[in-house]
Amino acid sequence: MSKIKDKYEAMLKEWENFVSGNPVNKKVIDEHILKSWEEARKLNIDPYLSEIPQFLSEDELQEVQEKHDHLIKTSYPFLENLYNFVITAGFGSRYICSLSDSEGTLIFTLGNPEVMETLSSWNYRPGACMQEKYIGTNGAGAVIRLNKPVQIFGSEHYCLLFHKYTCSSAPIHDHEGNILGVLNMVCPCPNAHSHTLGMVVAAANAIEKNLQIQKAYRETQIAENLKNAVICSIPEALVAIDNQGDIIFTNENARSMFQVGEDIVGRNIKEFLGSENEKLFPYLLNGTNVIDKQIPLFINTRWANYMLTTQTIKSCNNETYGKVIIFSEIKRAKKLVADMIGAKAKFTFSHIVSRNPRFLKLIEIAKIASKTDSNVLLFGESGTGKDIFAQAIHNEGMRSGKPFVAINCSAIPRELIASELFGYAEGAFTGSVRGGNPGKFELADGGTIFLDEIGEMPLELQSILLRVIENKEIMRIGGKNIIPVDVKIIAATNKDLKEEILKRNFREDLYYRLNVFSIELFPLRERTEDIPLLVINILKKLNKCNNRGITKVDKNVLDMFERYPWPGNVRELQNILERSYNIAGGETITSDDIPREIIYSGSAGSEQRSAGAAVEQKEPVFDNYPTLEDMEKKIICDLIQSNVSKSKIASHLNISRNTLYRKMVKYNLPY
Repeated sequence: MSKIKDKYEAMLKEWENFVSGNPVNKKVIDEHILKSWEEARKLNIDPYLSEIPQFLSEDELQEVQEKHDHLIKTSYPFLENLYNFVITAGFGSRYICSLSDSEGTLIFTLGNPEVMETLSSWNYRPGACMQEKYIGTNGAGAVIRLNKPVQIFGSEHYCLLFHKYTCSSAPIHDHEGNILGVLNMVCPCPNAHSHTLGMVVAAANAIEKNLQIQKAYRETQIAENLKNAVICSIPEALVAIDNQGDIIFTNENARSMFQVGEDIVGRNIKEFLGSENEKLFPYLLNGTNVIDKQIPLFINTRWANYMLTTQTIKSCNNETYGKVIIFSEIKRAKKLVADMIGAKAKFTFSHIVSRNPRFLKLIEIAKIASKTDSNVLLFGESGTGKDIFAQAIHNEGMRSGKPFVAINCSAIPRELIASELFGYAEGAFTGSVRGGNPGKFELADGGTIFLDEIGEMPLELQSILLRVIENKEIMRIGGKNIIPVDVKIIAATNKDLKEEILKRNFREDLYYRLNVFSIELFPLRERTEDIPLLVINILKKLNKCNNRGITKVDKNVLDMFERYPWPGNVRELQNILERSYNIAGGETITSDDIPREIIYSGSAGSEQRSAGAAVEQKEPVFDNYPTLEDMEKKIICDLIQSNVSKSKIASHLNISRNTLYRKMVKYNLPY
C-alpha cells in the first residue's frame, strides 16, 4: 500500500508542477502521458473541472446504444464475469466495469453501487463523452488515441476530478482491426492491482473472438441460406451423387418430379432410376459433363423427354467428389424459346372494332370458339384481319398466357415446311443443328398454333397434320421418339377449300378436322359503315406514336374511302392512312395527301351515281373538314339511336364505359 501511496504522491507533485507551468520530471511521468497533458493545455481544458462537460441527451444516448446493441449484448457477460472475478479473487469490490464506443461515449456500466453513485455525481455514467479533447488524459481517451491497452493511474489523469481513481482500458477491435469500443475497469487508487490491466486485456480479446465467431456464424448462415435460395430458385430437378453413384442431395423439384421423399438420399442412382434408364448411366457416372442433352426418361410409369445437364463436383484440392445432375423439362425449355422468339399474341377482341351487325355476329362466334379447345378455321380475303382474330381467340381462352406460335405455310419453301412444323432430330440431314431442333408444334405445346395460308400446305404434309390432330403427338424429322403435343389449332386461308378439295389440292378429312368453328371474315367494302370508326382508331394510334396531331379529315376523303373497293381491306386502309398521315402538311388529311388510285376510283363511283345508278344519296353529315371528335360524336349518336347498349358502344370505340359516359357529356348526347 505504501508503494501505491508513494507513487500517487510523486505523480501528484509532477502534475502540480505541470499545471503551475514548472518543469516535469520525465522519470516520474511517462512520455505519452506528458504529451497528452500538453495537448489538453493547448485545448484550454480546465484541469479543475467539477464534472464531465460533454454529455448526450437521453434521446441521443438511446440512439447510440441501439446502434451498438450487438456490442453491448456480446460484452455484457464478459464485463459481469470480470467484475465477479476481481471480487472473488480478493481484489476488493470497489470496481466499476464500463464499455465505451469508438467515439469514447460511455454506453454501459456495471459494478459497485457506491462507487457508481460517486462517479455519476460528476457525470461518469452512460452518455458521458470521454474523449481527451473534452476532459484531457483518461483511460478510454488514451486507448482511442494510441489504439492499445493503457492504465492511467491517479494523478496521470489530466483533470483533478479523476485523481483518486485508476482506469485500466483495452480496445475491442473488429475483424479488420478497427476499434469497435473500449473496455474499462475503474477503481479507487488504493484498490489498484498490477494484474488488473491484464484481466481487462484478456476480457477485451475474448469479446473480439466472440464477435468474430458470431460474424463467421452469420456469414456461414448467410452462405447456407444463399445456397438454399439458389437451389430453391432452380426450376429444374437437381440430384447430387458421390463417386459411387449414391445420392447425397435432392432439391424439392426433384423429389416432386420423381414423387419421392427425402429418404431418397443414400440410394444409388442406378437403383433409383431403374433398368429402363440404363442408357443414361454412362452420362451420370463417367468423368465427363454434358450440357442440355435431350434424353428420353422413363419416369412414373411413362416415357417423357427431358434435357440432361451434368457437372462434376470438385473438392478444394481439385479431386472429383461426385456429380450434380439436372433434369430440365422439355416443356419449360420450349416455353423459354417461345418467349424469346416472341411467340405471344398481342391482340385481343378489344382491338377489333365494328358497327356492322354481321361482323359483330362473327366476333360473338369467335368469342364462343375461344372458350373451347376446338379447332377454328378462318376464311377471308387478305387484309381482313384473320391473324388478329386468331390472336384474340387465343387471348380470350384458357390458353391465354401460353405460347402463340404463328407460321405462314405459303412463306416457307416446300422442302423446309415439314422441319419447321415438326422439327428435326440430330443428324437428320447435313448441316442440322447439334441436338436437333424443335418445330413449331413443340414450341406451341400447351398453347395455340396459327397455321396461316393453310391452303398452301403441300398435300403430303396434310396427312401428317391430320395424324397430329388425331393423336396429339409428333415425331421429329429423322427422329425415333414420339413427342406428345397439346395445342389448339387455328387455321386461316383466303382460298375456297371446298373447291381445292374438288381439285384434289386439299384433303377432305383434314378440312372437316379443322372446320369445327368456321368464321368467314367478309371484306371491308361490305362494311363501309365501319370506315369512319376505323379511321378514328388508326389516326389515334398514329398520333400516340408520333409527335404530331392530325385531328381532321376532309369529308371528300371519307366519301372517297367509302366508295373505294379496298382490295387490300383493312390492312390497305391502315397503309393508306399512315402514308397520308406522314405526307399531310398540317392537322388535316385532304385529297392532296391520298394516292391517286383512291381519287380515281372515287371519281368513277361518283360518275356512276350521277348517271342514275341505284345508289341512295347520303346527306352531308360533316362540314368539309370533320374532326376526329366530329366523327366520334356522329358514331356514338348513330349507335345510341340504333338502341345499341352502352357496353357495346364502348367496345366498338375501344374505350371503357366510364370514358364513353364522359364523351356523351362532352358531346351533349342523351344517356
